[in-house]
Amino acid sequence: MIWEVLNVVGTIAFAVSGAIIAMQEDYDILGVYVLGFVTAFGGSTIRNLLIGIPIESIWTQGDLFVVVFLVITVVFLLPNPWIQYWNKWGILFDAIGLASFAIQGALSAVQVGAPLSAVLVAATLTGSGGGMIRDVLAGRKPMIFREEIYALWATLGGLVIGLDLISGAWTTGILFVTIVTLRMCSVRFKWRLPRHPIWS
Repeated sequence: MIWEVLNVVGTIAFAVSGAIIAMQEDYDILGVYVLGFVTAFGGSTIRNLLIGIPIESIWTQGDLFVVVFLVITVVFLLPNPWIQYWNKWGILFDAIGLASFAIQGALSAVQVGAPLSAVLVAATLTGSGGGMIRDVLAGRKPMIFREEIYALWATLGGLVIGLDLISGAWTTGILFVTIVTLRMCSVRFKWRLPRHPIWS
């Protein structure tokens, strides 16, 4: 049950994210759908590759494909004043997608008996994969490499799961909210990881 909920939440959140960024880049309607779908299912594809699930299993999610199509259509039809709110609220959708897929990736790795290191990698790449693919296709610097802390929160979520510190829906929900909150705080307060200074 937790798996399905996280999958739906993360997929929809990234679909919205991809569609709106496509419109910001002035893509036509086909480009909006393509970027929306690629962003929505990019994390799932990376997760499947990491834990050995056949890639074609993604095509069995027929109902979710319909939901994503409808969500992207609604986003495309939103009036421009609503779209402008993306700059203020769009990061929330990305944070929701990050948290959902990070937890899902970590749980998947744990279920197949992967070691802690693999759980961390699965959480990080599954959580940030959809957003990374979206940014690359949109010609933007991937959010994972930007100044505000991004992928680290997915890694920490994987650490919590890999150490078996959560069990059940309630603690998973708390972890989900925590990752989203930390991501939003890192943007709001401009938390950054150390960088090597460059001298000219």
